[in-house]
Amino acid sequence: MALHRSLPLPEEGDLTRGFPDRNCLLQYLRQEFPAAAAIDGQLSPVIGGRKAAELALRRVDPLAYGRSRNFLKGAVTQLSPYIRHGLLGLAELKQWLVDQTRPWRDQEKLISELAWRDFWQRVWQQFGDGIWQNIEELKTGHSAESYGDSLPLDLRNGETKLACIDAFQRQLVNTGWLHNHARLWLAAYVVHWRRVRWQMGARWFLQHLIDADPASNNLSWQWVASCFSAKPYVFNRANLEKYAGDSFCRSCAMVNSCPFDASYEQIQGQLFIPIQPNTNKLNDNKLRAENSNLANHNLGKEKLVKPLLWIHQESLGPANPLWRAWPEAPGLFVFDRGCIEHGQIGLKRLGFVYESLLELPLVLRNGDPVLEIQAFAKRCGCDGVLTQAPLDPHLKRIIAALQQQLPVVEVACEPFVDLPSPPQLQRFTKFWKLAEPLLREQFINE
Repeated sequence: MALHRSLPLPEEGDLTRGFPDRNCLLQYLRQEFPAAAAIDGQLSPVIGGRKAAELALRRVDPLAYGRSRNFLKGAVTQLSPYIRHGLLGLAELKQWLVDQTRPWRDQEKLISELAWRDFWQRVWQQFGDGIWQNIEELKTGHSAESYGDSLPLDLRNGETKLACIDAFQRQLVNTGWLHNHARLWLAAYVVHWRRVRWQMGARWFLQHLIDADPASNNLSWQWVASCFSAKPYVFNRANLEKYAGDSFCRSCAMVNSCPFDASYEQIQGQLFIPIQPNTNKLNDNKLRAENSNLANHNLGKEKLVKPLLWIHQESLGPANPLWRAWPEAPGLFVFDRGCIEHGQIGLKRLGFVYESLLELPLVLRNGDPVLEIQAFAKRCGCDGVLTQAPLDPHLKRIIAALQQQLPVVEVACEPFVDLPSPPQLQRFTKFWKLAEPLLREQFINE
């Protein structure tokens, strides 16, 4: 993606855009964002930006992914940081797979995993901040109030003496990325073995993961906890050794007292209280009504003569429809000082975003997004704001506040799959039943 547009003359408070190397970028970020550096003070080994995203995409082997994705050393894509920040769009990835001209069966597993992300996003769009609450009753036999409200210090510091759990903690904190299977194992340990509320673990992940997507993150934690699934997710030592090898167990100080060394029936008997089948299901009618009322955003909604482009953390790549539609409009990205200072983001994710932004012709600021966008509009003589329609309720609240002073036009990205009617979002299987034949048809026809 080559974007050529002029930037307004620099002003006081504009963030630095030129760095000779990553170390200089790191030192600058530590100084500019001390609260993020207090969470983790290094950059991730995963490089940010569209160029890095394209390199990662070229390494993807859909067939190998389908066969080995559950193994820690399997052919996983590691595309999630780029998808989360819009550097690669879901529709773009679907088209890339179509263009491979491989049989559907060779690519179906990767397509279905992309569909999982689309499903999570649709649930987030409907529930908003409600994804921080239990969507359903827990199926563990324990009350929600019986779970702890803080992450144990030994777990946060990687000092549980369980080699696998401590290794996952180190990888999370040191790299900002974890294999999905490791995330599930770690989440299950937090919620079921340590009896900690899933929200505590979800916040911990969002602080460190460079692909920190609240939809995929929170709803996966709820899936593990059993408040958005039919049963709680657990694992045992045999499962761990099958997909991770035996290196953890061979070096573990707890090898002779491993809490995971039991059958699934024994573990479930130890961790959970038998309960009657849960009949408390989501209200499909409510979900359908909310889904049908979602706004249909388009460029013709408002007539703006000289807009500014507000680029946010969901819209850093060419999937953002504004880049080519408004090639001359000045662009702005604002690091949300309030969120950063409240400890919601570590330096690894912030650095990944910053590195990605350095490829884009944007002015970078650090402050209150509403005030910064209003000031930038005045600075550039703009009569309104164009932005990619966000999923994050926090970004939606920023838009609502902006609209008190400026017209804001939200533009939707191309959808991953167009469904003829609002889907039921109780379970992915119901969603996939609608989406799979439509996706399969595109592969057959093209």
